[in-house]
Amino acid sequence: MPYQAPIQRTDPTALLFVVDQSSSMGDRMADSERTKAQIVADVLNKTLMQMVTRCAKADGVRDYFDIGVIGYGGSGARNALMGSLSQQILNPISAIEANPVRIEERRRKIDDGAGGIIEQTVKFPVWFEPQANGGTPMCAAISKAAEELAAWCDNHPNSYPPTVLHITDGESTDGSPEQLAEGLRQFQTNDGNILLLNLHVSSLAATPISFPANETGLPDQYAKLLFRMSSLLPTHLVKVAQEKGRTVSNESRGYVFNADAAEIVDFFDIGTRPAQLR
Repeated sequence: MPYQAPIQRTDPTALLFVVDQSSSMGDRMADSERTKAQIVADVLNKTLMQMVTRCAKADGVRDYFDIGVIGYGGSGARNALMGSLSQQILNPISAIEANPVRIEERRRKIDDGAGGIIEQTVKFPVWFEPQANGGTPMCAAISKAAEELAAWCDNHPNSYPPTVLHITDGESTDGSPEQLAEGLRQFQTNDGNILLLNLHVSSLAATPISFPANETGLPDQYAKLLFRMSSLLPTHLVKVAQEKGRTVSNESRGYVFNADAAEIVDFFDIGTRPAQLR
């Protein structure tokens, strides 16, 4: 069966986040004072922090993952990480851990154990900054991801295949990305094809739809396009989604429509779960 290769330092896997940074990402999320770009950035940074923690062992942070972020908007598609991480798109998780842009102090509310709530100050590393400008050159972004991951698959034939988590709120402005997405999904390691998961942060006042098995109920042609661009969920991700209360089957695709903040958190969590981490 595919998608069963153990993830280990000799055979890591790759996670590539592809993030829409067009001007419409500057719109506020429903029921929030914050923009789509700000919420996506916070969730992505939190996800990176959780992955660092997942890889931290007594001997340090083990390189189970190569991580990259491609942002696309007014300036085309580019590496969205800065500093020393800007030299190449994919970087080992230990380099991610060592090179945040800055460390913020944030307040969060926690249970005090006695039925009350207290505020606690926590350290929050920031690697990815929110941006929102220009058009939506999705074809350029998918092409850049394919170029990067084709080479990665050639260099890691025995690894669990890469996962691409694509977050967008708008229609592509540089052509249809469907054939490019199909081409991206064809690259593979010995353990299976690249997984492409799409998170649609729609502006429509429509009911959210998570991991559908067909196009029924999707409100427009663009939602249906992103559905078709998405990979079938492997068995272990079906189980993770089911554990989170999602109605998911082996026919479900890695597509979420009209995601709110909570859906974005779940999407990142489900999409970054490997089958076996050693």
